[in-house]
Amino acid sequence: MAGRNRREHYMNPASTAVLVACTVAALVLGTILWFQTALRPVSSDPVTKLVVIRPGKIKDVAGALEASGVVRHATAFRLMAKARMALEGEHPKAGAYDLSPSMSAEEIWQRICAGQVAKRKVTFPEGFTVAQMAERLQERLQLPTADFLSAARGSRVSRQLGFRLPAGLLEGYLFPSTYEFPVAGDAGQMVGTMLATFQTVFAQPYAEEISRRKLSLHEIVTLASLVEREARKPEERALIAGVLQNRLDRGMRLQCDATVQYALGGHRSRLLYRDLKVSSPYNTYLHAGLPPGPICNPGLACLRAALRPAKTDKLFYVARADGSHVFTRTYEEHQQAIRQVRGR
Repeated sequence: MAGRNRREHYMNPASTAVLVACTVAALVLGTILWFQTALRPVSSDPVTKLVVIRPGKIKDVAGALEASGVVRHATAFRLMAKARMALEGEHPKAGAYDLSPSMSAEEIWQRICAGQVAKRKVTFPEGFTVAQMAERLQERLQLPTADFLSAARGSRVSRQLGFRLPAGLLEGYLFPSTYEFPVAGDAGQMVGTMLATFQTVFAQPYAEEISRRKLSLHEIVTLASLVEREARKPEERALIAGVLQNRLDRGMRLQCDATVQYALGGHRSRLLYRDLKVSSPYNTYLHAGLPPGPICNPGLACLRAALRPAKTDKLFYVARADGSHVFTRTYEEHQQAIRQVRGR
């Protein structure tokens, strides 16, 4: 009986080897199939999602991609990434990326290793302040306002301009235009691009004319910023610049409402008498001459108006309801114009 049992439990070594080989092959094939499936696109949806890749371990990168719904399996992506890093020396670059569920893990890996970060177009209208630009960048590019405001001041900014700025703020020199910047990109590079545009569009082409002007570049930009905020009709820009220049030449206070708005820290639909008494070096109702610096970032048209103010004998202007102005020579004429505009 004992001998018969031994024979019944005996297995041919060749059969055992075949069984083991089949099991291993099945496991390998299953792993390969799982791996291939795990690296396929999540879906056919081509709509992109903004995915932020932060500096860190591949495990964290893979987890962020899976959590965003653009890769099927973080473990499979991590294994693929480690293999690519070992064989080809590729490494992911931090940044914000436009990725879609229709992309394969391989396509996603190539994009983040190439640093093909997401970019957005941002438009800054003429007359925007640095603070307004910072708010728009936070809205469009997820850039903290504090980062942009910090980048727009300091000694580096002064060195780029070639002279010291009041309070170190780059108000007036960030040229208003449409730019394409990386999402959550470097604030310093954005400031540098906008400053370089100011130099390319105005400071350099008009350098000879600027040197002949009796105002410095900083004073020209400051005057242009007042014109930008005061003029609503393009045809009145040079004339308003001429009136302001006349008042400067005579030592008169500019009494420019736009400077009071800036001193108050925001636009108000209507200034009250008490607003005109706000204690600030930017309040041109209290202080003669130009304010310490620009009150906004003027466009090229207003920069040219400040560079080439109209020759006029007018010293006053008052705004009509449609945004145009009545220009007068004397205080008495100015008071009469005010009464006419207000219907008194």
